[in-house]
Amino acid sequence: VQLQASGGGLVQAGGSLRLSCSASERTFSSYAAGWFRQGPGKEREFVAAINWSGGNTDYQESVRGRFLISRDNAKLTVYLQMNNLKPEDTAVYYCAAAPSWAGITTVQAMSANGYWGQGTLVTVSS
Repeated sequence: VQLQASGGGLVQAGGSLRLSCSASERTFSSYAAGWFRQGPGKEREFVAAINWSGGNTDYQESVRGRFLISRDNAKLTVYLQMNNLKPEDTAVYYCAAAPSWAGITTVQAMSANGYWGQGTLVTVSS
């Protein structure tokens, strides 16, 4: 499965952006999907995840209440709506997908069992 992330850009603190992750194969609609990010000088970290149906989601605590993950399986796309952005949200954001929900929040598990898209840069200015 090939994943294509888009939607990054430069935004002021307090602003919003919506990231999109489009998949190349219909099997994506049965996969769990997630967003991860890697800030300057930091390790890649989990941000948000959604199961295949959209009925189950999970978030990193620092983004809970500000970010919303959703998906449209008809369009083979997962979204990350980011509101009230903060300078510490500045990072390259990556989407990932895997057949199983297990390990969806873990970089190591996703690297072993999942698929990654290229990153999209989000820069939040203060």
